[in-house]
Amino acid sequence: MITMEPALNPPPPPARLGVNRAGYRGERIDAASLLKEIRFLANRNGFTEHVSAVGVHELVFLSRLGQPGPRCYLSAGIHGDEPAGLVALRDLIRDNAWPDDLNLGICPCLNPQGCELGTRENAAGLDLNRDYRSPRSIEVRLHLEWLSSLPPWNMSICLHEDWESHGFYLYELNPGNLPSLAGPILESVRAVCPIDHSPWIDGKESTAPGLIRPTIDPTQRPDWPESFWLLQNGCPKGYTLEAPSDWPLPVRAKALQTAVQTAVHCQALRA
Repeated sequence: MITMEPALNPPPPPARLGVNRAGYRGERIDAASLLKEIRFLANRNGFTEHVSAVGVHELVFLSRLGQPGPRCYLSAGIHGDEPAGLVALRDLIRDNAWPDDLNLGICPCLNPQGCELGTRENAAGLDLNRDYRSPRSIEVRLHLEWLSSLPPWNMSICLHEDWESHGFYLYELNPGNLPSLAGPILESVRAVCPIDHSPWIDGKESTAPGLIRPTIDPTQRPDWPESFWLLQNGCPKGYTLEAPSDWPLPVRAKALQTAVQTAVHCQALRA
């Protein structure tokens, strides 16, 4: 007689840490060591590296181009108190599970000073993600110099975190109403961490759970984020991913990694 073992209960969803008060108070990373690892993995997997000095730090720009498929841009680390994006990009580059025909540009750590200090701003107190219309920071000027040397991207994905959020959410910039990837992205992340169901997220009304589609006119805003510059310079569709940074770092990083993998594979299929 064969006896059946009782089915195991699924693991409970990850619980929020409850540590963030008036800012990010969660886990820290050794950004310099992580960036060194990213560069090693990128070199091993065929990326070209361009490096610019910012004082004693380095801005690293990675690319793998020349394929027939879509051109996708990824960035992280523009806010130094949002470490999960660097971890997610490290894991994505390590796993190297990109669509075969995908072209990639990756900026793994746009604010190395802030990532070392654990601050949103750079060492001069500038929020780099508000500096893309009339750049004052050396980091953004060097970043734009590299971006301007390349043709426009078909899609951009900017990896962020929000220490106040109740779950994962994203911004979709898609003024031409191209096929949206927001639904598949959010559905894939749902298996990793909670989605923010708040009717208002980050001070903006949500279009659907975890989704903000802002009505924007970049010409009327003096302080452009990175995503606005990309939109105004030939990239027709952009996603800003916001992991909930009151959850454990591995959960946030996995959520961002999952979102990116879903987005680039869907983009490749629809190209």
